[in-house]
Amino acid sequence: MKALHVAVLMGGWSAEREVSLMSGAGIAEALESLGHKVTRIDMDRDVALKIAEARPDVVFNALHGTPGEDGTVQGMLDLMGVRYTHSGLVTSVIAIDKQLTKQALVPHGIPMPGGRMVKTEELHRADPLPRPYVLKPVNEGSSVGVAIVTQEGNYGNPISADAMGPWQEFDELLAEPFIRGRELTTAVLGDEALGVTELKPKSGFYDYDAKYTDGLTEHVCPAEIPDDIADACRRIALEAHRLLGCKGTSRSDFRWDDSQGVEGLFLLEVNTQPGMTPLSLVPEQARHLGISYPQLCQRIVDEAMGEACTG
Repeated sequence: MKALHVAVLMGGWSAEREVSLMSGAGIAEALESLGHKVTRIDMDRDVALKIAEARPDVVFNALHGTPGEDGTVQGMLDLMGVRYTHSGLVTSVIAIDKQLTKQALVPHGIPMPGGRMVKTEELHRADPLPRPYVLKPVNEGSSVGVAIVTQEGNYGNPISADAMGPWQEFDELLAEPFIRGRELTTAVLGDEALGVTELKPKSGFYDYDAKYTDGLTEHVCPAEIPDDIADACRRIALEAHRLLGCKGTSRSDFRWDDSQGVEGLFLLEVNTQPGMTPLSLVPEQARHLGISYPQLCQRIVDEAMGEACTG
């Protein structure tokens, strides 16, 4: 294995900054343990200058959310002629936007929830969908800003402008029917779907805090689900990865209504910059298949360098 100079890009100013810093720290240590030279870069407005001064062989993009996951950083690195991990500009622009993702995947038979975009002021006049339904920002990851609106909820009916929720932060939201059932997720590495994990939050639903706070969510890996559901998760995740043009690794999140069989399985979103923290799902699924954390990082770097993401 050739030793490389890898710049690990982390931090930034999105709502997921702290998670990105944890991901970046783990990645940097793993790559150093393999003998690579690593430069740690905390994303700021001078990031292009910092990368140019470092002159790395490749940038490991450990950013989550904007601007590291929405095509902005990818476009900058393309202009600079610097290799980087994970998905490119066009894929990132589409996958960060839940509506664009639906437009790209649903015509190819990928099952995703219906719904529509709604101006936030409309919510204070009437419900956009029958309750229960979900409201979420169209271009945030990690369940940032998600609200489940039920008949018994305390948001009001119609939703009060004073109630705490994403309508206080975003001018427009995506409204989708709430899918009862179970939370499943599948990671893809290169051209391989790694496995299926079921996520069981100790309370509420699998929101940002539940994802990244130790002890708030039980991970069942592999998920204790029927084989046809596990096969469907792997097939859909791999097909979505391919259709969107993802590189390196991605993670597809599902809701499954277990009373409906495979007809109750819906893809919610595809994450092109999945977490790489000790609690993260991609490293967990990789470990289950005997792929260590350093090996996982190496395989992501290999694909960015144009080498086969295998072994």
